[in-house]
Amino acid sequence: MVKGKKGPKGKKITLKVAKNCIKITFDGKKRLDLSKMGITTFPKCILRLSDVDELDLSRNLIRKIPDSISKFQNLRWLDLHSNYIDKLPESIGQMTSLLYLNVSNNRLTSNGLPVELKQLKNIRTVNLGLNHLDSVPTTLGALKELHEVGLHDNLLNNIPMSISKLPKLKKLNIKRNPFPKPDESEMFIDSIRRLENLYLVEEKDLCAACLRKCQNARDKLNRIKNMATTTPRKTIFPNLISPNSTAKDSWEDWRTFLCWWQVC
Repeated sequence: MVKGKKGPKGKKITLKVAKNCIKITFDGKKRLDLSKMGITTFPKCILRLSDVDELDLSRNLIRKIPDSISKFQNLRWLDLHSNYIDKLPESIGQMTSLLYLNVSNNRLTSNGLPVELKQLKNIRTVNLGLNHLDSVPTTLGALKELHEVGLHDNLLNNIPMSISKLPKLKKLNIKRNPFPKPDESEMFIDSIRRLENLYLVEEKDLCAACLRKCQNARDKLNRIKNMATTTPRKTIFPNLISPNSTAKDSWEDWRTFLCWWQVC
């Protein structure tokens, strides 16, 4: 910044303004939405609203998140994407109620991610895309509840296998990273896909009744799939005009549903 010149002046957020930005979500949670307001500094006044469940400070001009953010102990949803943040505070590890964290499109480096992230034992979604990460934080491997991870558009050249071993991981975005081999990311994603085909228990660990119930359910599903792929029978209404292609498609969907309903 040139000496004598001030940076951009952001909108001042007062407690009254913040209270008016509280919304109720469809599931009855309180969300404080301060997105797209030109905020340059984390507004300290919102710490008095620490009972909210969700906090949205995305698409602003914020450069630093203070340690005091840990006062939001009930927070389950934190959106900080599209700011100028280059470091997360260590205190973020104290926000153990967090289920969702979005810090994409910032200026985060690998050194800017504290090891305290591993304390977020309940978190399910983490988006670190569009940053300057040159390595994946090993702390992610400790977050066993993770369902979705975003690491796209960074400077990564490898992904540790500890990520693929996360027991509940369903989605992983690692696109547009400078991997040394074009097929490396595809091989890694393929290992994630296979997680969906793993059984949670082995047959030997099930009692006879439970095993029989699982086998019956699988057989029923296979019958439904087979019915859906069989050739439709010839119409039993020969005097009716043959339906057009759209009607045929609709009838196929309805016929499949009827077959499924009868089996169930």
